[in-house]
Amino acid sequence: MSKAQGKELDNNKTVYRVQGFTCANCAAKFEDNVKKLPGVKDAKVNFGASKITVVGETSIEELEKAGAFENLKVIPENNRRVEEKVPFWKKRENINVIVSSLLLALSYMFAWTYGEDSLFAIIGFAASILIGGYSLFLKGLKNLVRFQFDMNTLMTVAIIGAAIIGEWSEGAIVVILFAISEALERYSMDKARQSIRSLMDIAPKEALIRRNGQEMMVPVDDIEVGDIMIVKPGQKLAMDGVIVKGTSALNQAAITGESVPVTKTVDDEVFAGTLNEEGLLEVRVTKRVEDTTIAKIIHLVEEAQAERAPSQAFVDRFAKYYTPAIMGAAVLLAIVPPLVTGGDWYEWLYRGLTLLVVGCPCALVISTPLSIVTAIGNAAKNGVLIKGGIHLEQAGDLSVIAFDKTGTLTRGVPEVTDFIVFGGKGEQELTAVAAAIEYGSQHPLASAILRYAENKNIDFVSYQVEDFQSITGKGVKALVNGKLYYIGSSKLFEELENVAVSQEMKQQILALQNEGKTVMVLGTDQEALAFIAVADEVRETSKSVIQKLHEIGIQKTVMLTGDNKGTALAIGKQLGVSEIQAELLPQDKLEFIKLLRDQYGKVAMVGDGVNDAPALAAATVGVAMGGAGTDTALETADIALMADDLSKLPYTIKLSRKALQIIKQNISFALGLKALALIFIVLGLLNLWLAILADMGATVLVTLNSMRLIRVKE
Repeated sequence: MSKAQGKELDNNKTVYRVQGFTCANCAAKFEDNVKKLPGVKDAKVNFGASKITVVGETSIEELEKAGAFENLKVIPENNRRVEEKVPFWKKRENINVIVSSLLLALSYMFAWTYGEDSLFAIIGFAASILIGGYSLFLKGLKNLVRFQFDMNTLMTVAIIGAAIIGEWSEGAIVVILFAISEALERYSMDKARQSIRSLMDIAPKEALIRRNGQEMMVPVDDIEVGDIMIVKPGQKLAMDGVIVKGTSALNQAAITGESVPVTKTVDDEVFAGTLNEEGLLEVRVTKRVEDTTIAKIIHLVEEAQAERAPSQAFVDRFAKYYTPAIMGAAVLLAIVPPLVTGGDWYEWLYRGLTLLVVGCPCALVISTPLSIVTAIGNAAKNGVLIKGGIHLEQAGDLSVIAFDKTGTLTRGVPEVTDFIVFGGKGEQELTAVAAAIEYGSQHPLASAILRYAENKNIDFVSYQVEDFQSITGKGVKALVNGKLYYIGSSKLFEELENVAVSQEMKQQILALQNEGKTVMVLGTDQEALAFIAVADEVRETSKSVIQKLHEIGIQKTVMLTGDNKGTALAIGKQLGVSEIQAELLPQDKLEFIKLLRDQYGKVAMVGDGVNDAPALAAATVGVAMGGAGTDTALETADIALMADDLSKLPYTIKLSRKALQIIKQNISFALGLKALALIFIVLGLLNLWLAILADMGATVLVTLNSMRLIRVKE
């Protein structure tokens, strides 16, 4: 496909929200039906987020026809119509179960009074079966005609078979227990989706806007970039923007997971969905409603839920062959023993029907997606964006974590710690010279020198700077008030012919580097005049995070930096990392990550998502810092820590490991129970209603086990 064709396909893509999904199988069937609609080129259902993406031309009416088997309702993604909340017991399918259960109870009364074969009892059981299993039979019979074997087909054949051999009461019990099992599955998926729905409700739907000198309440869809939004104390921000007036403490927990409010003032970036706790703020809107950080988070989380994890892909492949295999095994179990050994036809037919019931793959199908949806939703509420089930699983299996130093383990804001002067000139004059030169520099350390001069109220603007020139990888030079000065690494001065860097000076530089400081030398082409030592402050949480990672079983932590070895060793030892790699260029970081993958398998790279993009992409799991503030971090990483907070990393690994553990438990339990039930059926120790009770029990236990992921905290 050409790029032009790909772009055309993208332009013809529409996303709809779907109401009424009951199970993963139904979602897959809806997807197949939509793909067959005229004008539709492709379709993909996101069961976790209850959405469908359609490529091509179709109408909502056609889509709802494709979902008529499940009475699905389809609305455009951007339609803000609120889904009608119907109490659980008032839903039509649940009312049918209640009526069916009452009829079953009445029928048992008739059976005890007149006998189980009495006309009253049979009519009562039959009515209970029809009312409770009406929608099940519609789907099951249609599938049977088309030779599509899913759980509805299995249950339909089993219940009709039970009625044919006269097991009316057991058929009715199977219908009711299956309906209850499906209701529990729907309830559990709805509960798991609540985390996303709660995100959608975070930001207000309208805001107070000042436009053309007038203040008015405006729906968020009509707010334009550049509008001034007025936010009073106690109100939530409706849009992303930059503060133009006022100072206040903002609770950003909804976006970043930070529990402590953050003070924001003029020129600071603020996000939709955050709570203004104190002052009156005026905010210039910088993004449309669909581009806000919260909108991006919701979109990425929903997309993440659609991405299938390896375990889910296994379950999907397995279920595709499993259900027809169960159907075939049931037929063989029903007819082979009577034909070969002369066994009783009724008894073996009953066992075959029991196998159909116990073979229903409900627990297996829901085991993985429910765990993934729950875990990703929990992470999003705690300020961690996991962009897919595959990344969730891989994060739980990491053995090595590599960290970029600047801006990740350290704050990324360097400060001047020492200004050591040689010769006759004073510190104030040399500070002014250094600041005047660095005023034209783009180097990160230049900002530290400028702040140092400003804090000491030194006038450097009046100094005349000419012929500014950068010396790549070494420093800069310029004429200041007509005199040539150099500022850069000690290597730069060692290369100048007329400058002598004494052994004492070298030892002093080494001593400062061993304290974790970067040393710049200021001088002329004749002599070194001063040392300027700069340090990047280590984050308060970095040491405890490294310690926690080792405690939870991470084999190795590695610090990667472009800094000199002395500085890197000092900071690395302070933090307690296992290995330190210094003086690395971006391509060196990339090569080292590849080397770690070859040696250890699963490797994570933690960085700021900008200059670390190649290394983040090469790692098994790329983790970006500060996703709330940078689009690059959201786009390049597999996992984004929304706050600039490394302490979320051990929580993420803990959550991932718990999710992996629960997924494995669910799959093992679902398959193990089926195998055990199969043995009992062959031995004749399991009847129809016990089989469905076992299957329902498996679904309930798998659901409850998955919901434990909601409770995983930092």
